[in-house]
Amino acid sequence: MGHLSVLLFLLGALGALAERCEMPQVNSKLVEMLGQRLLPWMDRLSLEELNPSIYVGLRLSSLQAEAKEALYLHSLKVHYQQSLLGSATSDGEDIGDVQVKPTMGQLALYLLALRANCEFIGGHKGDRLVSQLKGFLEEEKNAIGHTHKGQPHTSYYQYGLAILALCVHQKRVHDRVVGKLLYAVEHDQPVHRGHLSVDTAAIAGLAFTCLKRTDLNPEQRERLTLAITTVKEKILNAQTPEGYFGNIYSTPLALQMLMTSSMPNVRLSLVCHKARDALLTSLQGRGFQNVLMLSQLLPVLNHKSYVDLIFPDCLAPRAILEPATETPPQPHVSEAILVGLKVSSFSPPYKYSVPVTAGASLEDVLKEAQGQGFTFGTQASLSGPYLTSVMGKEAGEREFWQLLQENDTPLLQGIADYIPKDGETIELRLVTW
Repeated sequence: MGHLSVLLFLLGALGALAERCEMPQVNSKLVEMLGQRLLPWMDRLSLEELNPSIYVGLRLSSLQAEAKEALYLHSLKVHYQQSLLGSATSDGEDIGDVQVKPTMGQLALYLLALRANCEFIGGHKGDRLVSQLKGFLEEEKNAIGHTHKGQPHTSYYQYGLAILALCVHQKRVHDRVVGKLLYAVEHDQPVHRGHLSVDTAAIAGLAFTCLKRTDLNPEQRERLTLAITTVKEKILNAQTPEGYFGNIYSTPLALQMLMTSSMPNVRLSLVCHKARDALLTSLQGRGFQNVLMLSQLLPVLNHKSYVDLIFPDCLAPRAILEPATETPPQPHVSEAILVGLKVSSFSPPYKYSVPVTAGASLEDVLKEAQGQGFTFGTQASLSGPYLTSVMGKEAGEREFWQLLQENDTPLLQGIADYIPKDGETIELRLVTW
């Protein structure tokens, strides 16, 4: 019997009542510190670095960045509409030819950002964006196939995010499109690298919750209700002894999902308090440097989730977010360390000890190794740069370059976020999923 089954049995025997996942009040200074970590990213206004999730996170938090926030939304509108629609914006601006178009997930987040500003997408341009997102979903539905044996070209995460974005704008998607995501949850298909993808399950659950509340797909109401319960059970079963749901980075979205409604005979307040304590412990150190995860955590600390974008409260008071006061750097001697780099996907394997300064990121290690016969390529994403090629070998369809520590332990952080330790060896391995 699993841990959740035992918990349900014991609490049921005691006649426990349904509880909500309530997050206790968090120190306002800590929330402000997290918001301050987002501010430097709001100065990056190129299409490649614009991240709608930052805007959504702030709008669902107790913080506001005033003029910088308004400029960021304006930049999102200019760049996203220009790149997706290929014409000048309504403000008469033209940013020229843009080569890289936002992905389905980025377009979905852009629609969430508009809704976070209490805008319903509409008009000719809005309808075209909705059509593009629905077109993405239709392509993914076809890739999955009638027998559900295929996989979406992107991921079930982006698939669920797209449905959620259309839902908060009151845009209905066909039952067959929703049905693919329901089937994936019902049959435990949102799995990545052999483990339950908690963040994928959470996004799917948030999409289902929105669809149930808006009643956009009444024929699917019963399946939606059951799928929401299934998602919550999957999340609760994934809680680690430390308190995380899956891992530190999937916990914010998991909490967003758990906060949307109560569960009979489950002490949600207990498990959510444990998750909050684990997050607070991580926040004291280097945890949550990643901008995407920060933007997903801020709403949780303000008792909000993406489902609140159905009826966002744009008049709620929010504290002015001031830049952090910079302290003069303390003089110190930079310590040199050695980090091992191994590429096992070639014969013979590539091995080299890379000398770097303590505190350097894994990306710095890879750059330093380039002078020793090593090459790599990256692509920008909302979570930061990720590896696309190593030693000239491009990751193909259903492949990715996995980062591993000792004992084949996958890294949870990306190359820009992870700080290797002295004497540590990082392996790059091309794997198929």
